[in-house]
Amino acid sequence: MSMLSETLRRQAARSPDSIALRGAQAELSYAELQLAVSSNQDNLLTQGISVLGLLADNGIHWAVADLAAMAANIPLVPIPLFFSPQQILHVVRDTGMDGLLTDQPAVVMPLLQVAGIKSQSVGQLAGLSLIRLFDLPAKALPPDTAKITYTSGTTGEPKGVCLSLAQMETVASSLRDATLAKPADRHLCLTPLSTLLENIGGVYTPLLSGASCHLLPLAQVGLNGASGLDVGLMLQALHATKASSAIMAPQMLQALVAAGERGCAMPADLRFVAVGGAPVSAQLLVKAYVLGLPVYEGYGLSECSSVLALNTPAAFCPGSVGRPLPHTSIRIAEDGEIVVEGSTFLGYLGQALPEQPWKTGDLGYLDSEGYLHLTGRKKSMFITSFGRNVAPEWVERELLLHPAIAQAIIFGEARPWNIAVIVARGSPSEVELAIAATNRMLPDYAQIRAWVAAQTPFTTKNMQMTSNGRLRRDEIWKVYQPVIDAMYEEQFDAVL
Repeated sequence: MSMLSETLRRQAARSPDSIALRGAQAELSYAELQLAVSSNQDNLLTQGISVLGLLADNGIHWAVADLAAMAANIPLVPIPLFFSPQQILHVVRDTGMDGLLTDQPAVVMPLLQVAGIKSQSVGQLAGLSLIRLFDLPAKALPPDTAKITYTSGTTGEPKGVCLSLAQMETVASSLRDATLAKPADRHLCLTPLSTLLENIGGVYTPLLSGASCHLLPLAQVGLNGASGLDVGLMLQALHATKASSAIMAPQMLQALVAAGERGCAMPADLRFVAVGGAPVSAQLLVKAYVLGLPVYEGYGLSECSSVLALNTPAAFCPGSVGRPLPHTSIRIAEDGEIVVEGSTFLGYLGQALPEQPWKTGDLGYLDSEGYLHLTGRKKSMFITSFGRNVAPEWVERELLLHPAIAQAIIFGEARPWNIAVIVARGSPSEVELAIAATNRMLPDYAQIRAWVAAQTPFTTKNMQMTSNGRLRRDEIWKVYQPVIDAMYEEQFDAVL
């Protein structure tokens, strides 16, 4: 029996009336959750499904379906709601799934039909519509695959990361111990359960500690798609649920801090807010601490079963992403790349086994006290025409401290100076002031000499951002290269 299954069984016997899951209109005690998982496990086995997709909004149904598939030893494939129709179809075909649970069958069935995928609705399971899919070629999965989570690839087609239950439970257990999780905790899921971090940290970790999970529809917590955010709704949800813990992307924290600086009351019950998925500015963290927000930066990858390192109340170093968690081992290669052993994935679906230890592609260093510091992405690091190395994430973090700038990305490979593409929240003059203030904090080789106003925000829909908030530099470059090249030419002509 798995760690999670055994914990649920014990909790159902020891504290049957304690609340495990709270949704928008219902809740399940640990005893009721145990029964729901068991009955839906039996239903899945009766259907004879070999690979199960899950495309649904956050809610009790999502967690029950996930746990039931786990209990039935059926690999689960979470599909983000913000995936494009083309990406959804890619995941369906890539996994060869023969079952799909969804809360929007009126959208999914026509999509499958147009794509020529034979399907049939066969009723309800865990409060969701179950669709059987036929004639898709079965795919060979690595042994012990329990979940296939999709992460952005170098093209528009995401890659399937295969994970075992033991790997995910090991990370959840590490998070439980590191965050000092306890039965009285109330975790509010603010990000999609289809993302591995929320799945493991927002459901598995609270359940392993006997706590409760608040699983509200994403619209009710202010999240619209992969990047739209209504901070007022997010604050309202944090207050209403009396959440003691939450997971946030950096942009969510930035919005919360901005609200606090405008005088909005900060949630009083929070004791642990994990932030990660993309680089976080040290100055943003300082502002959060001033407001009394218990924010702890961490670091992880889907290929490493989510979280690798995390700041905690007992081991806290602002500016770092914390010490490596006990289940993993981290070393730094000669070129500065972060290399990981422990709980690394089984492999990408349809590809050769991954090399061990896993080279993350991230750059960083371990300080004398064992805290991990990130400095950038190996592939995004560029060298100016003066031979200076620039980690663009560092400059971008500083830009995002200013309210006038919503998103920013910089370029400068083989150029004498750097240009930023900016999604503005303020007027052009306010952006200019923000850039000037940022430049005062930077050495000359990292400063920004010019900027371009972005045509649209960077989102997953236009393929300019990954699902975990990282900018897709190659895609953005394709769009803005002509105007950037023209700006360099103009500046060069002016000098001549």
